[in-house]
Amino acid sequence: MSNTDTMPEFGKIRGFLFPIYGFEVKKALPMGLMFFFILFNYTCLRNMKDAMVVTAPNSGAEVLPFLKSLLVMPGAVLFTLLYAKGSDIMDTEKLFYVTIGFFITFFGIFGFVIYPNLHILHPAAATVARWQEHCSKFMYWPLAMLGNWTFALFYMMAELWGSATLSLLFWQFANQTCKTSEAKRFYAFFGLLAQFSLLLAGEVADYFSNISRNVPKGDDPWAISLRWLMGIVVVSGIVIMAIYRWIYKYVLTDKRFYDKPELPGVKKKKQQMGFWQSMVFMVTSPYVFMIAALIICYGIGVNVIEGLWKGQVKLLHSNANAFNAFMGRYSFYTGIASMCVMIIGGNILRRFSWFTAAVITPTLTLVAGSLFFSFIIWRNSFVDILAKIGTNPVAAAVSIGFVILILAKSTKYALFDLTKEMAYIPLDDEMKVKGKVVVEVIGGRLGKASGAWLQSGLLSLFGLRIFGGQKVGLMDIAPYLFGILITICLVWIFAVAALNRKITAATATATKPSET
Repeated sequence: MSNTDTMPEFGKIRGFLFPIYGFEVKKALPMGLMFFFILFNYTCLRNMKDAMVVTAPNSGAEVLPFLKSLLVMPGAVLFTLLYAKGSDIMDTEKLFYVTIGFFITFFGIFGFVIYPNLHILHPAAATVARWQEHCSKFMYWPLAMLGNWTFALFYMMAELWGSATLSLLFWQFANQTCKTSEAKRFYAFFGLLAQFSLLLAGEVADYFSNISRNVPKGDDPWAISLRWLMGIVVVSGIVIMAIYRWIYKYVLTDKRFYDKPELPGVKKKKQQMGFWQSMVFMVTSPYVFMIAALIICYGIGVNVIEGLWKGQVKLLHSNANAFNAFMGRYSFYTGIASMCVMIIGGNILRRFSWFTAAVITPTLTLVAGSLFFSFIIWRNSFVDILAKIGTNPVAAAVSIGFVILILAKSTKYALFDLTKEMAYIPLDDEMKVKGKVVVEVIGGRLGKASGAWLQSGLLSLFGLRIFGGQKVGLMDIAPYLFGILITICLVWIFAVAALNRKITAATATATKPSET
């Protein structure tokens, strides 16, 4: 790879906004665009999955933790097994196409085949309501998930798109093809460019949710919006594969950018570590385990805030189109905030320590999340004050959560993701592939699933007869969720400090031979 150590320093403005040399644009821009379209699809899918599930008949935000724990987590385990097997029989390039192709095929079928036939595939809403009425409240929300099973399947696939394509495929590829000196400059640029996708996804969601207002009476407005959105997701997936192919053909064959004797993922003659060996190594390796700990803590911390907030959003936006349009605006403003934080975050990475950049996200989540839960728990104390300014506790909770989650997500995209990916670089090639599969897909899903298990466990527990046997919502367990948030954020900060020590030691070991 080209050595940039002797290249001239960037000017202050160039170094702040675009720390990439002219000849490096050939590599940085297409990779950034690939990141852009992957995140664009993920944002669109994330908004749609929440809109469908939360506003479905007999459903609500309370069903989200059950989906994540009972469906998404097993799906992630199955995907990991299949992906690990695929990595043994296919090279990286073919595996990328197969994975992306599988996802976009499903989303295309859902929008144009499955959704138009819901009347055949789903039990009647009245039937599900009778199930919920006559069964123990312990099963109230799982029955809602069962009654809308195709939405649950879509939710799982949308969640796995984020883990499989963003956390795994893209970052694995970037870590295989970028050296540390490039990562410090490229990764912030990738993230900054990708944040424009949140703006575009937000506008797309808002536009296609609103055009359905003029549909003929009797037609399903959401069906029209969904067809447009699924078509866009499929086209975007095809563009991702085209960019990936271009990089393989024109960038990785350029010795300035990639000077290894073989392309990434080309099968070697040596025996590779098996999947279960990789799992054991992840658990027994303190370095890799700490990376997993960061992902798990983030998943739990944000999950307990987000679920409660989406329940409040449903009270204001009760149908799928309105909910999706609102989430589109949320994505748009998240993109703006992320770009601002990304510029600052990229400079934090270059000017300060890894620890400084990595500890900002858990600290902000702890402080901002505490403010949100404090308002939720003691909201009745603010009724009179809110009435004087023309609002109410529900609208105020939505607005406060809106701001807090935007701050949490923007620091996640700008700092958490970048510092996490940099932590992989000192690992050997074997662990960058299979170790990352386990950590990103299983660890990422385990974080969200752990938050979901805690929430669904509490909802089910208080639904038992010995605790009254009543239907329980997320608002009822808010104090317990607050305690979980504080605990997990403190563990998260400790894990950042522990991983920082290991990165420092690994980097020192890696550079020692060149100094002798």
